[in-house]
Amino acid sequence: MPEAPLPEAAFTFLRQPNPAVMATVTSKGKPVSVPTWYLIEDDGRIMLCMNSDRARLKHLRSNGYVSLTVLDPTNWGTHLSVQGHVVSIEPDEGFVNIDRLSQHFHGKEYPAKDSPLVTVHLEIDRWLGWAGGRASQF
Repeated sequence: MPEAPLPEAAFTFLRQPNPAVMATVTSKGKPVSVPTWYLIEDDGRIMLCMNSDRARLKHLRSNGYVSLTVLDPTNWGTHLSVQGHVVSIEPDEGFVNIDRLSQHFHGKEYPAKDSPLVTVHLEIDRWLGWAGGRASQF
C-alpha cells in the first residue's frame, strides 16, 4: 500500500458520493464493518459522522485506526481503500456536518435530528486503489 498523500485522481474519486464501508476493531481485536457516508476534506482528511452511542465510535476511541473502502457504484471491482487514524472526535453541533454528508449523498438535509451526533476526522496513512483486476494508481 502506498503511503499518503493521495494522487489527485484518487481525490477526484473520493469526492464523488460513492458507497463506502468502514472497518474498525473491537477492544477484543474483532473486526467490525459497516456501510457509511464520508467526505474527503480539502486538507486530505476524511470526515465521518455517527450517533454518539454507536459501537464503532467506542472502537475508534479505544483503537483509533480505521479502514475505509470506497466503491465505484457501477463497478465494485474498482475501489479505493484507505487506512488511517483518528485525529479528532467532536460533537456535531447544530448537525452541520451530517447535513453536509446528507447534501452530498442525497441532495437534502439529514432528517433525523433527534440524537446527538459526533464528527470524526481521519488522517490517511496508506491507500490502495484497485481497477481492472490489478492495483491502480488512480
